[in-house]
Amino acid sequence: MTNYPSGRSLGARIQAARKNRGMSARELAEAIGGIPTQSTIENIELGRKVSIDVVHLLNIAMATKVPLSFLLAPLDDPKALLDLPGLSHEFDGMTSIEFDAWLSNVPDGAHRARTIEERNAIADLQALRAWHAQAAETRRLEIAIRLEDQYRDPGHTVSMRTVDNRLSESQKELARLAGLLRSAGWVVE
Repeated sequence: MTNYPSGRSLGARIQAARKNRGMSARELAEAIGGIPTQSTIENIELGRKVSIDVVHLLNIAMATKVPLSFLLAPLDDPKALLDLPGLSHEFDGMTSIEFDAWLSNVPDGAHRARTIEERNAIADLQALRAWHAQAAETRRLEIAIRLEDQYRDPGHTVSMRTVDNRLSESQKELARLAGLLRSAGWVVE
């Protein structure tokens, strides 16, 4: 198995991820619809082409079943500096683990916001993720109650009250998060 996080360049990590999936450059190109082409993929892997369209990069990550961060940064060495050419000076000195935290917007990650705007954007995204997770939990509890109503066993009233209470609390939290997001200008259902 090829260790794709250890490649010392974007191209090397793409090549290692591709090989890890047992794919040739041609098979990878075909898996993502032929754009980029086999030739372009080979040029990226060999470092002859240093820039790549973000859509192509996302397609490569999806086709190779590799998290995007693993292609973009040398995560096998969390303290290694980013090795992507052409980044602005804002990335100078950023380690691979700081980059991953920044890219993933991980709460309490290694990256610290430098401006109030960045801090607010991070808080908004964290709230949006929490709202999405809470909406999924609310839907799950609603389905559980509907199923229980269909196949009600009179002996399970205590457990149903617990589910009803959890649904009520989940709906309240969902409404609270939606209110926070709306106040920040987000559109949520």
